[in-house]
Amino acid sequence: MRIAPSPTGDPHVGTAYIALFNCVFARQQGGKVLLRIEDTDQARSRAGSEQMIFDALRWVGLSWDEGPDVGGPYAPYRQSERGQHYRDHAGVLLENGHAYRCFCTEERLAQVREQQKAAKATIGYDRHCRDLDPHDGSRRAAAGEPHVIRLKVPLAGPIEFEDRLRGKVVRDAKEIDDQVLLKSDGMPTYHLANVVDDHLMEITHVIRAEEWISSTQKHVLLYQAFGWEAPQFIHMPLLRNTDKSKISKRKHPVSVNYYRDIGVLPQALLNFLGLMGWSFGGDREKFTFDEMVSVFSWDRMSLGGPVFDLDKLKWLNEQYIHDLSYEQLADALIDWRVNKEYLVKVLPLVRERVKKLDEVIPATEYFFSGDLDYTAALPEMVVPDVAPAAVGKALLDFIERFEARDGFSKEVLEDVARTWTEALGWKTKHAFMLLRLVVTGRKASPPLFETMAVLGKEITRRRLRRAADVIASGGKLKQ
Repeated sequence: MRIAPSPTGDPHVGTAYIALFNCVFARQQGGKVLLRIEDTDQARSRAGSEQMIFDALRWVGLSWDEGPDVGGPYAPYRQSERGQHYRDHAGVLLENGHAYRCFCTEERLAQVREQQKAAKATIGYDRHCRDLDPHDGSRRAAAGEPHVIRLKVPLAGPIEFEDRLRGKVVRDAKEIDDQVLLKSDGMPTYHLANVVDDHLMEITHVIRAEEWISSTQKHVLLYQAFGWEAPQFIHMPLLRNTDKSKISKRKHPVSVNYYRDIGVLPQALLNFLGLMGWSFGGDREKFTFDEMVSVFSWDRMSLGGPVFDLDKLKWLNEQYIHDLSYEQLADALIDWRVNKEYLVKVLPLVRERVKKLDEVIPATEYFFSGDLDYTAALPEMVVPDVAPAAVGKALLDFIERFEARDGFSKEVLEDVARTWTEALGWKTKHAFMLLRLVVTGRKASPPLFETMAVLGKEITRRRLRRAADVIASGGKLKQ
């Protein structure tokens, strides 16, 4: 089994969810778990995301037998370091006639898409280069002409695979265009890299989210083109919001680090993820990882979209907290926030504001809480001559701006805030006071951007989103 995250942002609860079921099944079957970093999309990969993935999965209680940080017989475990494997295997497909070189320019492809839109036809590659003479293609490639390598998909006929949870899944080949396998810069697409690595790393079961079902027929074709046996496919149901929409950061915090930072216990979060679409049996909802392994069966999996219910998570976390001895609870609090490492980040921001030690905790309360009560601050959360709905929209835009930047330092945040304020045409004093109220719930606080940096991206993001909701709705908070 393998865990195969992309380092493109904060560690997602969906990654932990899929990783949990991979680990549980592997442990039950006496297999091994491999962690592979799928970082071929260099434009979206973020510095630091890889380590955050490792830290988040380990914090929640998961481990792996092979990976970039622990080594193993199939190293390297970063796809960006495995380029020669993909180029070699793309060459095999060219030689056996299952792939071809495509020399179409971006301009031509854009023109084809516009023509297809105008004709209300299916959008996709028109196979313009499919029948080029292979020798001519080799000559043009050798001369340095830019090109990609595409899979030669059958023009029609059923493509099927067996899914452990869903049975036989069938799709007609005419619905699939000739997928790019190797880009013009020599980097593979997800499809080629995924199949080649799963085969070379001897992956027997591919357990992943159901959103990859539509790609699996392409993978089946690749396995057939190489003459390889395909692994067993198991596509897990997607995590859902209470309204059944796909869980996303626009409606719920989705970073594992958010739940860590607000004081959810790792064993509670792992237990909660185990309840997502799976039943322990009877009406039991509280169980450990080892207990889940002992009774695990795919027959207990439901395909209905499991609801990521924050109230349920809070309830489950409460059960775990109540099970702790006072000594264990003290240790949990120290591990969470009441520790020297965190305090030495907070104290420089408030030391000059206190005269006695008993003033420290009241002065720093918002550094040790998750959601804030905006009831008292709401009347002050205004910008002159700007409608509340526009203020709420502006706060969401601020989130988008800092998420587009690497890092979450005071320097980055101040630069983002000043650019944001200028773009809005607001006065700095109004914009910064709004942010201060949103982040701390107070008009007077330590330096704004240092405060945001100490709180961290996840809690800051959550407060901005909740404040945007309460301002735009006139005081009605959404969960």
